[in-house]
Amino acid sequence: MAEPDPRRRRRAQGTLETQVLAALHQAEGPVTAGWVQEHLAADLAYTTVMTVLARLLTKNAVTRSRQGRSFVWMPAADEAGLAALKMHRVLDREEDRRAVLASFITTLPEDDEQLLRELLDRAGED
Repeated sequence: MAEPDPRRRRRAQGTLETQVLAALHQAEGPVTAGWVQEHLAADLAYTTVMTVLARLLTKNAVTRSRQGRSFVWMPAADEAGLAALKMHRVLDREEDRRAVLASFITTLPEDDEQLLRELLDRAGED
């Protein structure tokens, strides 16, 4: 059996999104898709970058605004906010949120569990 062509190897799901978000976080403000394309380590077609940005927009991970005849793009949140968004999406896909959260909490290291308790107590006070 022949080896698959390494140029046609599929990327892991989310890899491109992660790379695009990393590029946007490096920017000092809103940037065009062309800017993102130039600042990615991967050699990607402009249309691929646009597809990834559109998917991220659908997931509320980026925002865009019109500037002239094109759009400029920005991350919707900082790194912590994006991680929280991913956690919400995982929970939203599960039928038994209670079981998922219980499993998550029981696997936390003691320091993280204590931090979570403090944050929940503080949130309850607000």
